[in-house]
Amino acid sequence: MTAPAALDVEKAVSVLREGGVIALPTDTLYALAASALDAGAVERVYAIKGREGGKPLPLFVSGLEMAERYARLNAMARALAERFWPGALTLVLAKRDGFESEALAGGDTVALRAPADETALAVLHGLDAPITATSANRSGGPDPVSADDVRAQLGDAVDMVLDAGPCVVGVSSTIVDCTRPEPVILRRGAIS
Repeated sequence: MTAPAALDVEKAVSVLREGGVIALPTDTLYALAASALDAGAVERVYAIKGREGGKPLPLFVSGLEMAERYARLNAMARALAERFWPGALTLVLAKRDGFESEALAGGDTVALRAPADETALAVLHGLDAPITATSANRSGGPDPVSADDVRAQLGDAVDMVLDAGPCVVGVSSTIVDCTRPEPVILRRGAIS
């Protein structure tokens, strides 16, 4: 994967701050990203993807520090994050009181991941807020591993496609529910 120019990252952050929706590369797949704190932008993600509104969206964070602003991490979740973040592990956690986002679909949990991709992390650090982390394809469509895949499925529905070449992993993240006494794998993915 090639790193996009710093100006491209700055433009992506600006688009997100203005309520836009972008597609950006991650270590696993290209993601459809909007600020999780902007209800209108999150609603656009649902519309662009063609996803039912009652289904929550996962979110990207820059790391443990940002995750702790929005979720409560128990010892098990913290150990998994310290071992696999940044990386292809999404953790389902209890959300913090006061954290509301259209991406949560009214639930009391939040699925968080810190991606192992320098472009995605640069955008997250620049925005300093969580972003939506759903794959940049139509619901049920093929996994987008390149910017061309995104353009083929979504056309000009997104405000910007941040192109950094093909994704390294090309498989969805593993999702683990950490809200129970024992971890439960909800989706097998890039991490066994």
